[in-house]
Amino acid sequence: MNLSEIAYRRVVVKLGTSVLTSGSRQLDKAHMVELARQMAKLMKSGVEVVLCTSGAIAAGREHLGYPTLPDTVANKQLLAAVGQSQLILAWSQLFSIYGLHVGQLLLTRADLHDRERYLNARDSLNALLANGIIPIINENDAVATNEIKVGDNDNLSARAALLCDADLLILLTDQKGLFDADPRANPDAKLIKQVVNIDDSLRSLAGGAVSGLGTGGMATKLQAADIARRAGVEVVIASGHHPKVILDAVCQLPVGTHFTALENPLESRKQWILAGPATKGRLVLDSGAINAVTLKGRSLLSKGIVSVSGVFDRGATLQLVDEQGREHARGMSRYSAKDLQKIAGKHSDEIESLLGYDYGDAIVHRNDMVVL
Repeated sequence: MNLSEIAYRRVVVKLGTSVLTSGSRQLDKAHMVELARQMAKLMKSGVEVVLCTSGAIAAGREHLGYPTLPDTVANKQLLAAVGQSQLILAWSQLFSIYGLHVGQLLLTRADLHDRERYLNARDSLNALLANGIIPIINENDAVATNEIKVGDNDNLSARAALLCDADLLILLTDQKGLFDADPRANPDAKLIKQVVNIDDSLRSLAGGAVSGLGTGGMATKLQAADIARRAGVEVVIASGHHPKVILDAVCQLPVGTHFTALENPLESRKQWILAGPATKGRLVLDSGAINAVTLKGRSLLSKGIVSVSGVFDRGATLQLVDEQGREHARGMSRYSAKDLQKIAGKHSDEIESLLGYDYGDAIVHRNDMVVL
């Protein structure tokens, strides 16, 4: 591989359970070593690689001899706790063939919710990369019940791409990419090779997981692609069993579905708002406020708030929706839910008299807001 062929300097590779097991009940070590070979070749060529890997629960089942366990959260945590060590051991052994070391980072949404922990995770990632070590990221499924329910390693990989300021996110799955119809039901379905805009019609094409081995589907991959591209990261969704898929994607050869990054990516703070904190509540805005926020780049004022839902403190991340429930923006509130219940629909100059204090006219300042 020639350096002149490489279009990216830092790449996040996400591997789904169906890719790691090749559709079986156990880790496909032969295929994993081929994927490791491709990533090692990138590293030797000067491209930094971050690996976001699923498969802990599948590895746990395999290591314990496929026990018959009730399908409870606690048992999934048990399998993840056993399987995570087996998974990282497997990757460590495979990358050692190519003289590379790995470092494990187990994250939850809580690590991305708090700004300080978010920055600490970023520093850890950058330190590993600076020393030629491949960071291996997974959700901390042994303790994170919400992550097990959502199975959100696709979105976690997008957040990892933001954390380390990656150029490219490669989401490898058991499908060739995104199709214009369900390829399982329609033999004439065509692969969508390029996506510039993610809209509702595109989201409607995304189905669920097909293998039954993992918990993510094409819908979560679209969510991940949307997060990453808003931060200036290009995205490729492709088959994990396509020959040289990682190398081809990094060299911009035609493979899978390529998502173009936005030309004007969000600055660091807004990336964190989009990728880090889970939303704690929702503000319904009138049409005037929606236009001011989305079209004119204005901060949200109390007058434009129709209703408030959720229990949250000052500084919480909220969804800003219209009266039909469509989300238009997301941002950090300068007032608590209790305060907003009192001042919703009121003029800004009434805030101090109603609350006895004020934190300024802006409920959500435009600098703390991401328009979707």
